[in-house]
Order: sequence, then structure tokens, then C-alpha cells
Amino acid sequence: MTESDSGTAATLRIAQSPEADALLGRSPLAALAGMLLDQQVPMEWAFTGPYTLAERMGSDDLDAGRIAAYDPDAFTGLFTAKPALHRYPASMAQRVQQLCQFLVAEYDGDASAVWRDAATGGELLKRLNALPGFGKQKAQIFLALLGKQFGVRPKGWREAAGPYGEAGSHRSVADITGPESLAEVRAYKQEAKAAAKKTTKTAKTAKTTKTTAKKTTTTRAAGKSGGTTSEK
Repeated sequence: MTESDSGTAATLRIAQSPEADALLGRSPLAALAGMLLDQQVPMEWAFTGPYTLAERMGSDDLDAGRIAAYDPDAFTGLFTAKPALHRYPASMAQRVQQLCQFLVAEYDGDASAVWRDAATGGELLKRLNALPGFGKQKAQIFLALLGKQFGVRPKGWREAAGPYGEAGSHRSVADITGPESLAEVRAYKQEAKAAAKKTTKTAKTAKTTKTTAKKTTTTRAAGKSGGTTSEK
């Protein structure tokens, strides 16, 4: 069970579905899988995925050992069946299975063991970053989620989570506690995306200007050189 610091299952409002959120709150593997699926799809879709997957497997929870040993093609079929679990169901099915195989090999299939005895935020970040499909940003966001909503707070966890660990922020899924905060996080993501796009466009324009100036200088130099040769 994934527990809050009060010793009870955490109450989440990420998937915006009571059943899906209940599973995320009590199942460490479901929470990890939801974080893994959270890319290039709406957050609600990603975090509803573990519940839908459990249903399709005929269970009320996810089991790392069972998923790790599942026939790859059949497991992919669970993702691609309509409605698909993700925008890229086949590739994400493979990633979820790889995650479970890693958990079986390194943590005896116990997802909560990834964070249960982590002494520091830095150590926890390192463990999360080692999970298949978890880059630094995803690891930091999940670390922030553990600290903010599950009460998993080893020394220095906020610092290890980077900007996602900041109190009162609305940067990621770690800050979603209901429809209003979901809207705030979504607005922040859209603003960040627009800013990044503007920065990229400015950089490309500067590069084009520099290239054009360089070509002009080269052409002028070649013209002067040609004129001197002709005179000779």
C-alpha cells in the first residue's frame, strides 16, 4: 500500500476518476506506472491508465511479477484494445513491462521498496532516475509527488525534486489536488511550452541572421579577391 504520513492510503485527485485515483493512492506500482505514462497525453488519461490496465487484466491491482512475465504481444494487446491506454499504446506497453521487469530484478517486485528506505532526497532521486523510462525530470516530478501527497520525505527531498518540490507551486502532477489545481498546472505547462517555443524561434532567427551575415561577408571578400586577380 502507498501510504501518506498519517498511515492511511493517500487520497489523490489526479486522474479525476474516483476509482482510478483510489488505485493510485493505495498501489505503489500504479502510481509509478501512471507517472511513466504521463507523456504526450493529458494527465488524466495517463493516470487513469493503471486502473484500466488492472481491469483488463482481471484484477483490482497491478502486480509487477505478473506483468514482467506476461507474453509481450498479449500485453501490448491490453494497451491497444479500444479505447487505447495511451496515444502510443504499443511503445508504452513495452515500457511498462520493462519497468516491471526491472522492479522484479532489483526490488523483488515491490515498487514501494524504491523509496521506502531512501535516507536522502538525493538517494531517492538516483533510484527513481535508474528506473526504465524515468529521466531526470520525470524522476524529480515523481519525487515531488511522493513528498507532497504521499508523505515520503527523506532529508533534502524538496531540493532533490528541484523546482517541482517548491511549496505552493503548480508546475506538475505533484501539485494536483482537484479540478482547480489541475487547471492551474495545465495553464503553467501551456505557458512554459509557449515560452520554450518563443525561445527556440528567437534562437533560430538569430542563427539565420548570423549565417546570412557570414555569407554576405564571404561573398564580398570573394568579390574583392576576384577583382584583384582580374587586374593582375
